[in-house]
Amino acid sequence: MSEMTLFSKGGNTLPAHLKNLELDATTKALMGGSGNGGGKRISIRGNVFRMMVDGKEIAQNEDRAMPIIITAANPNVSRTFYAGTYQEGQAMAPTCWSNDGVTPDIKAEAPQASKCATCSQNIKGSGQGDSRACRFSQRLAVLLENDIRGDVYQLTLPAQSIFGAVENGKMPLQAYAKFLGSHGLPVTAVVTEMRFDTASATPRLTFKAVRPLTEEELALTVEKGQSADAKAAIAATAAQMDGATKVSLPPAVEAIEAPTKVEAEAVAETAEPTKRTKKAAPKDVADILDDWAE
Repeated sequence: MSEMTLFSKGGNTLPAHLKNLELDATTKALMGGSGNGGGKRISIRGNVFRMMVDGKEIAQNEDRAMPIIITAANPNVSRTFYAGTYQEGQAMAPTCWSNDGVTPDIKAEAPQASKCATCSQNIKGSGQGDSRACRFSQRLAVLLENDIRGDVYQLTLPAQSIFGAVENGKMPLQAYAKFLGSHGLPVTAVVTEMRFDTASATPRLTFKAVRPLTEEELALTVEKGQSADAKAAIAATAAQMDGATKVSLPPAVEAIEAPTKVEAEAVAETAEPTKRTKKAAPKDVADILDDWAE
């Protein structure tokens, strides 16, 4: 059997025990490179779902909505700071970042403070307008519904896709997870539709459940959530997934010590943006079960 026959499109000649295997450390070592790149992720730049591999865009999905399965999530809200104006897509590592939202990562070459809460980049107005220069985000490991046995992708959500109230039935991530959890439904047990909020000037996703996973799909999702790819997706920054090594650090920006005195308002601020008046969330799970029955 030649290699052309073995890997020909649609050939499907591999025996069952060799299908859907993860690459082992030996194979990855022989493939060359540092091993830091090679990650797959979904970007939402420009309100378009973009499939990224090694920092290069390989496909687009211009639909307003996309069905996924959330298989793992970083339990912490992360923080990322780029000196100057950051544009997604540039192959630059952040100037400073935090995986736990409390202290800068040990690998950050230019930490801006010893604690995130007292950092000058965490004060409202340090970024554009009233925003913070250091941005909040949360990393997920997701599968595509139409390729559940395929690759694990990283999805990094900005703050406005994570926090906030339910508005006209549109749920940001935390509200969505709380809604499912209050009815005993794990977020990993359903197909989730992520949809761009067209009323938002910047990319913002909202979420809703589409259908429950089958028993086989659920078992596969749990397995994928424990894989090395899923663990990397929720632990690495988008720049690390893209293989970027050069730090975004203009000459005028240096690592600084934590300020000795910070305004009380800045210290008291949490990761969650200013809350707006909440509208009533759905009272029961009937809204999502109706679609499942069809």
